[in-house]
Amino acid sequence: MVGVAAAWRRLRAWRRRAEIDRAVDDEMRFHVEMETADRIRAGMAPSEARRAALLGFGGVDRFKEEARDVRGWRVLEDLAADVGYALRGLRRSPGFTAAAVATLALGVGATSAVFSAVDGVLLRALPYPEPDRLVRIYEQDSPTNRWALSTVDYQAIAERQRSLESVAAITVREAALSGFARPERVRAGWATAGLFRTLGVGVARGRGFAPGEDRRGAAPVVVLGHAFAERHFGRGVDPVGRSVTLDRAAYIVVGVLPAGVDELAGVRAELWPILQLETPTRRGPFYLVGVGRLRSGVSLAEARRDLASVSERIFPIWSAGFQDREARLTPYALREVVVGDAARGLRLFGVAVGLVLLIAVANVANLVLARASGRRREMAVRAALGARRGRLGRLLLTESTVLGLLGGMVGVGVAALGIRGLAAVNPGLPRLAAVGVDWRTVAFAALVALVSGALVGAYPLALGASRDLATPLRGSDRRTGAGAGAKRLQTALVVAEFALALPLLVTAGLLLRSVARLQQVDPGFDPAGLIALRVSLPRAGYPDPAAMLRFWDEARRRVAGIPGVDAVALTSILPPLDDAQLNLNNFDLLDRPVASGGRQPVSPWPTASPELFTALGVPLLEGRLLTPRDDSLAPTVVVVSRSWARRFYPGESAVGKRMVAGGCVECPPTTVVGVVGDVKFQGLAGVGDAVYDPYAQAPQRTMYLVARTRLRPEALQRAVEERIRALDPDLPIGSAETLEERVRASVAAPRHWTLLLGTFAGAAVALAAVGIFGVMSYIVRQQAPEIGVRMALGAEPAAVLRWVVRRGLGRAVAGLFLGVLGSALGVRLVRGFLFATSPADPVTWAAVAGGLLAVAALACLLPGRRAARIDPVRAMDGG
Repeated sequence: MVGVAAAWRRLRAWRRRAEIDRAVDDEMRFHVEMETADRIRAGMAPSEARRAALLGFGGVDRFKEEARDVRGWRVLEDLAADVGYALRGLRRSPGFTAAAVATLALGVGATSAVFSAVDGVLLRALPYPEPDRLVRIYEQDSPTNRWALSTVDYQAIAERQRSLESVAAITVREAALSGFARPERVRAGWATAGLFRTLGVGVARGRGFAPGEDRRGAAPVVVLGHAFAERHFGRGVDPVGRSVTLDRAAYIVVGVLPAGVDELAGVRAELWPILQLETPTRRGPFYLVGVGRLRSGVSLAEARRDLASVSERIFPIWSAGFQDREARLTPYALREVVVGDAARGLRLFGVAVGLVLLIAVANVANLVLARASGRRREMAVRAALGARRGRLGRLLLTESTVLGLLGGMVGVGVAALGIRGLAAVNPGLPRLAAVGVDWRTVAFAALVALVSGALVGAYPLALGASRDLATPLRGSDRRTGAGAGAKRLQTALVVAEFALALPLLVTAGLLLRSVARLQQVDPGFDPAGLIALRVSLPRAGYPDPAAMLRFWDEARRRVAGIPGVDAVALTSILPPLDDAQLNLNNFDLLDRPVASGGRQPVSPWPTASPELFTALGVPLLEGRLLTPRDDSLAPTVVVVSRSWARRFYPGESAVGKRMVAGGCVECPPTTVVGVVGDVKFQGLAGVGDAVYDPYAQAPQRTMYLVARTRLRPEALQRAVEERIRALDPDLPIGSAETLEERVRASVAAPRHWTLLLGTFAGAAVALAAVGIFGVMSYIVRQQAPEIGVRMALGAEPAAVLRWVVRRGLGRAVAGLFLGVLGSALGVRLVRGFLFATSPADPVTWAAVAGGLLAVAALACLLPGRRAARIDPVRAMDGG
């Protein structure tokens, strides 16, 4: 109780601090006045007498500190006093406070937003138990060439490996969902029985897959995503035990995943049907995502050696159709695969916002320096009253820290907006949907704000430590401006701002030029007026190639009869695509076979109807096109692109050349019958290799109906749905997409990164312009008497304007020279993002340098005009 009572007394004393401070001040003032009067009577000048009296009493601050020592809680009271003083000072300068807080908020907010992205995308562990034990398994034959697994690979891993506790396989494809209000296409992740056990993922209702359910002949089951279950069965309804019809096959619902779990092992799907693999007849095709969990105590290196030995054992068994002896089953940490190339983009983004933060700190430091120069007389008076340098330094540092924290508070809001903007731009970062402002973001923003505030306050503090604080009291007010040290520091800060802005502008300019060149690439076809719709045929109802071919022929004929449709074709893949979406096929040329054990070449391999080349506008260069006569009874043929022909038969004709396709050594050789123009199936930045298969010889279950039409996509969608459903009422049709949108989407990622980096480069330039504007305005204000003398001696206003602009441009030029060195880092980071653009592109460098100098000149123009209008008489008189 005694301790509580003492604490209560101290708390009451703290609350009465204002009254006590006033009493202490009155008592001190009385004694100082009495001592001053005595000294004046002794013959001293009034000012000297008062100063001596103050020093005799130890100064105001020492007197107050002794009083506070009696009351206790000195540290807290000092801190509260300093903070209160800082807030009052900032409130008396609203313009300075608003500018400084806004500048710091921009830097802190941008940095915190990037931290949230880095934290959510790169740093946080995957949402599985012991995620470091999870691996993704590939086929790989070189450090840069890896691909998915085949059925043979997965079964060999499941039966022969010793390093994995469990293993699973996934393949993602769209399925036809029926039995609800209307047929629709859904994204399904077909998975083997070990998926949920391997990942350690539980279900919200029901159960996961049971062992043996992935064997052929077992009852088909499915685990639903939470959103899918609510959308199709209703909120709160338990769908376990009911059935879902996919591709006209009934699947029993055995479980429902928890809310928010719509991605497993980096694969996104709406529902997860069991995958029952067929007995393989050859090593390929390679289409499975392999996932495994390492046994406890087994390292990734040990698992690689174990799976490599599995590759060695199965190679001889399947070598007739797969000759690449260098291919090895190779595990990678699942987190590394999920993150992918995000680290490279976020690294570039992080450097950009770091530079913006440094520029913001330099800008605010310049503002603080200018304000501190105007407060030198105030600091000198406080020193004369007995305030020690440490006390004054603490006041300045507290003020800058408060300023930084205010910027941090606003910066948290800026970070929230930045994260929303990043998600809206969607530069292709994984796990970005889960990124948001949380306590980690707030803590990081507070840390950055404190460090920024300390850096801002360090500048005037360092200058004040080496200066005679009494000097301003010995001169007039107009001679209490910035000293030589402060001026040099202000100049250095402006130079640094331009030096930091240059790398940002150069990298943004290089990306912009790269995107512009990428958008100028000819995709190899005319996308205007082309609309595509995807259709998938279920195995039930279309069990063999003949049934599929009948449907595709009739569907193409009916869509061609729609008014406003000029041409219709079928193709299994659409240009331009990313590498991950490509339908690649391997082959071996008969006249140039790959050496035994070597890697066979691969190319995009669209299955197409004869009308595709006319619909896309792809020209025939040699030989002939595919025709309706190229059916299952005719010899197997292909048409190749010009790039393919030049790659494998440079300087000679590719027509008539023969190959074994797909590793099928027992199949008859395929003959090249024609060469057509290049189509960018591997993206606008990729090569134009392609091999076209006649769809009548290899019909596919999933095809695109491509129409060249004058109709709008919605109108064509309705018309196609009517005609397809007249053929098959339960068959869902994919949404219509224009190939113009597809071409634009193929450059979306580099365009988005350019937009993001360009935004920060623009902010950096604006901050640098504000910095040089503020410094030149301050110089004009401080050197007004000198300028007035010049004008009184005959200097023309235009000469004064040129003098101000020239001084500002000198600082900008110095910054550009230093920035060239810093740009080397930015160029190195951006090199992998460039297309057909050299990092040393002279046009970009010249445009950036010229633009920065123009901005500097404009920023100096207003202070220069103000200097040119100075009245010499008033300036020399101090008015």
